[in-house]
Amino acid sequence: MEAPQWFDQAIARSTRTTTGVPGPNYWQQYATYRLEAELNPVLKRLTGRGRVVYYNRSPDSLPVVYIQAYQNLFREDAKRNQQTPKLGGIDFDRVMADGKVMSAVAKPTEPGYTVNGTIMEILLPTPLAPRDSLVMEFDWQFRVPSETAPRGGQDGEVWFISYWYPQLAVYDDVDGWQIDQYLGRGEFYMGYVDYDVKLTVPAGWLLDATGTLENPTEVFTPQTRARLDSARTGTTIVHVITEKDKTDSVAMAKGSDGKLTWHWTARNVRDFVWGTSPRYVWDAARAVTDSANGKVSSSLVSALYRPESRRSYWDEAARYGRHSIEFFSKKLWSYPYPHMTAVDGPDGCGGMEFPMLTCIGGTYDSLSLYEVVTHEIGHMWFPMMVGSDEKRYGWQDEGFTQYDQSQAMADFFKGFDDEARNRDYYLRGSQAGFEEEMMKPADRYGNDQSYGVAAYWKPASVLVALREALGRETFEKAFREYGRRWLGKHPTPWDFWNTFDDVSGQDLSWFWREWFFETWKLDLALDTVKTEGDSAAIVLENRGKVLMPVPLAITREGGRVDHAMVPVNVWFTGEKRYTLKVAAKPTITKVEIDPDHGYPDISRGDEVWTRSGERGGITPTSNR
Repeated sequence: MEAPQWFDQAIARSTRTTTGVPGPNYWQQYATYRLEAELNPVLKRLTGRGRVVYYNRSPDSLPVVYIQAYQNLFREDAKRNQQTPKLGGIDFDRVMADGKVMSAVAKPTEPGYTVNGTIMEILLPTPLAPRDSLVMEFDWQFRVPSETAPRGGQDGEVWFISYWYPQLAVYDDVDGWQIDQYLGRGEFYMGYVDYDVKLTVPAGWLLDATGTLENPTEVFTPQTRARLDSARTGTTIVHVITEKDKTDSVAMAKGSDGKLTWHWTARNVRDFVWGTSPRYVWDAARAVTDSANGKVSSSLVSALYRPESRRSYWDEAARYGRHSIEFFSKKLWSYPYPHMTAVDGPDGCGGMEFPMLTCIGGTYDSLSLYEVVTHEIGHMWFPMMVGSDEKRYGWQDEGFTQYDQSQAMADFFKGFDDEARNRDYYLRGSQAGFEEEMMKPADRYGNDQSYGVAAYWKPASVLVALREALGRETFEKAFREYGRRWLGKHPTPWDFWNTFDDVSGQDLSWFWREWFFETWKLDLALDTVKTEGDSAAIVLENRGKVLMPVPLAITREGGRVDHAMVPVNVWFTGEKRYTLKVAAKPTITKVEIDPDHGYPDISRGDEVWTRSGERGGITPTSNR
């Protein structure tokens, strides 16, 4: 499988490698944000100001910089592929670059800025040279969208403030500026930066955000701080703020002029988000993230929710979050952040991940709330720590997280088979005509069903199939190594594939091509099993276009089960049938392809054969 020209160019420049390791010349941009914002819930408006320092670590001079103005999705004239409120976008009251006021200009050849949809382009007075930095300042405001907004908004009770500040677009070593429009479906590609943020909300409102709270003594009472200390050091779920605490006004500081300012910092994260409400209660617990070498590391896991949300099992959310953090820290690598919070949000949130926070809207039962909590927390690994381009390759974060979710659910619910659900959703979607190739930008799918198949169900199922083909130990070693190599960096699909080739010691290009670039089907079958002297001939058929190694379980009289793996290369010459010879004795009573059901085969009824009354033959039996 040939790599695209842009990846070959990256290899030539030594920013990438053919082994999946970042190249010796790999670079990525960096920035620091100092932001202030105030929420007026009566006017439903947020006003903000900020100072951004952008460090050009690339070898290129940059005559322009690009800013993401995601709130423009809600403009009346916005292009979108999902229904959203139409309340107006972001208004820029002041834009400065390099100490100079930047005005909105009609001609893009003049220094100043233009806004096209969700992208602001700033033509600089002087190009930003390599290894130099640029200071930008912004004043802005917007109306916070209603509860039908995707991934945030407000419903009058709870406010989840996402994509709320001017954010630098990514400039990387493969594409340069990534300035795809935000249309609603496709998610995000973001750089790693540092934040220093002050947020002003009405006094008495509870607020949580990305990062570390720097002024707890100014916002919490001694009682609340003491309970937080208990949650951080104990082993039980702590009710940090209860309904009674809110009624008695003993949880929060009084503030000034009816307002309270919260100060947060975060380092080396790709976004900053916050949720706030006068109605939230707060549960918290300690999650152990690492216990190697006798040293225990931990993070605070929290749930902020409305009291009536207990009907949707929110009083279990902190426990669900703790299990998720601890499970993924063992399965993948340690969770590095100071906290993780699940926030009961407006309905439009659905389930949406952000660094150290997830917004969850809607109603749930026990299983489905755990499912959404663990899925969104799984995103802290992909793409929060391993920062892929979600708009171009949705499967590289959603598919990986869907796979990880299944592992967590099997552990929490003691064998619950979420992998089977993924396969079923993928195969049913494919058969209903919703399958499109995985290597397609998120906003180019025909509908949300096709995107769901390509970004979630199919890649999760494909990873299970790869695990079955490679063996669990090799697969998990390669998966963790991919994450380790690209922590805090921007991997492409080719970096992922090259890492798996490198770690497994195999050329898996056949696998990447047929599953990621095509919509071909897998259909393996058993044709016959016949005795030929001292041998039994097991005749296999490949009735689909996908080529895969064939795992077999051969059951013999007495109950012994022999396992065999027919290598994938038996199909490389175009043959559709292959005969495997095995010992005839003890007598074979059953042969099954893919006995662990790891493959997304479109017809499992022809994969199991049992011995018939006829000499030397077997007959198929349904195994649906």
